[in-house]
Amino acid sequence: MKALKRIVLVLFVLSALAAGVAGWWAWSGYQRFVATPLAGVEPGDNLMVERGDTLRSVVGRLRAQGIDAGRDLEWRLLARQLGTGGHIQVGEYALEPGITPAQLLRNMRDGRVVRHRFTIVEGWNIRELRAALGGATPLVQTLHDIDDAALMAALGREGVHPEGRFLPETYVYDRGDSDLDLLRRAAEALDRALEAAWQARAEDLPIGTPEEALVLASIVEKETGIEEERPMIAGVFTRRLRAGMRLQTDPTVIYGMGADFDGNIRRRDLLTDTPYNTYTRDGLPPTPIAMAGAAALDAATRPEETDALYFVAVGDGSGRHVFSSTLSGHNAAVREYVRRYRERNGPR
Repeated sequence: MKALKRIVLVLFVLSALAAGVAGWWAWSGYQRFVATPLAGVEPGDNLMVERGDTLRSVVGRLRAQGIDAGRDLEWRLLARQLGTGGHIQVGEYALEPGITPAQLLRNMRDGRVVRHRFTIVEGWNIRELRAALGGATPLVQTLHDIDDAALMAALGREGVHPEGRFLPETYVYDRGDSDLDLLRRAAEALDRALEAAWQARAEDLPIGTPEEALVLASIVEKETGIEEERPMIAGVFTRRLRAGMRLQTDPTVIYGMGADFDGNIRRRDLLTDTPYNTYTRDGLPPTPIAMAGAAALDAATRPEETDALYFVAVGDGSGRHVFSSTLSGHNAAVREYVRRYRERNGPR
């Protein structure tokens, strides 16, 4: 009887030891799974989590992409350990070599999705903006077959001219967002920036509405890429408007030429009347001529007080300008510009 009890005790101990070893082995295997990089991940790989996906279906998608994703049981245990409750957020997730199951599931739990960027460049016109949008990936493309009027109607701005209506800056977006989504945000950003600039405007401006401020800002944007020069450029145009002088700015002429502009502006172009030719027409053109950034909006509404009425490029490649208060001073600056231009580029 005693021998039987000893045998039973030994069997019990051995069974417990076996169970302990098996448990330890299973736990060790799970820990290796959690911390070991997913095999089969290539640089640039991504994982899409779509609405309605479960953790199981997402793991299946990993396998379909050729990634060794381990067992479903291990993912369920990991989800419990990380407190996700199986809930993962919709979006695009980066799969870089070296990423572990724990890192990936944390990303999906916390919604650390891949963010894409699109920059609207200061001074772009609507044609350039639409061309850049058309080549942006992974933006969903919806605008290829609609014209500018239909575009503005789709944004809830029917009848509004599209030029200058989108604020230049870098916009962050997710996969699945469309070109129209991005433009809607850019249009709303422009509204806010224009309103802020108009509310902070200087007194006694020769412009009477935010729309006129936007037009003037677009001209300032095209005239200089030097940020500290913008208030001075705006000051020259403001002084001309007060004096009843024509603005005589080449960018408006170029905009009015449209597709006929070949990179050169000639005397006959300055004399050819269009609604945008500020050599032949008084005041501001009828619409903006480009996308004006926040700095140009601020310059147009808070221009520098100046006695200058003229400006011309220095001609040294810096993009800077020489400002003059008299026509004789301006003509001398133009002659100096031509001399420097010829030194750098040869005779015209």
